[in-house]
Amino acid sequence: MKKVIATTAAPGAIGPYSQAIDTGAFVFASGQIPINPATGTIPEGIEAQTRQALANVKAILAEAGLTVDNVVKTTVFLADMNDFAAMNAVYAETFTAPFPARSAVAVRELPKQVLVEVEVLAAR
Repeated sequence: MKKVIATTAAPGAIGPYSQAIDTGAFVFASGQIPINPATGTIPEGIEAQTRQALANVKAILAEAGLTVDNVVKTTVFLADMNDFAAMNAVYAETFTAPFPARSAVAVRELPKQVLVEVEVLAAR
């Protein structure tokens, strides 16, 4: 069983993908970049961008009836690994123990030249 999760409280999919897919036991969310869904703007700086990307993640989880407490795995993509500490500080404001497993990688470039993208896997 695959159910599409879609909400206007997070940026819409702009390609052949879904914001998230709910399999019943798990919700697989597509990576979220820091676009404010109400204005279409991208905030400046890694801290603000991380907060917005995580707000988008929370909105998708809420649409699925979940919270960040359901997240079991995250992947954080950074345009510059020098932003890791600042991203990590904001990330720590969102997730609490027991923390999800996480990968964090630097990539050459992210869509719209943003600084961060966050992808999550949540369990029911």
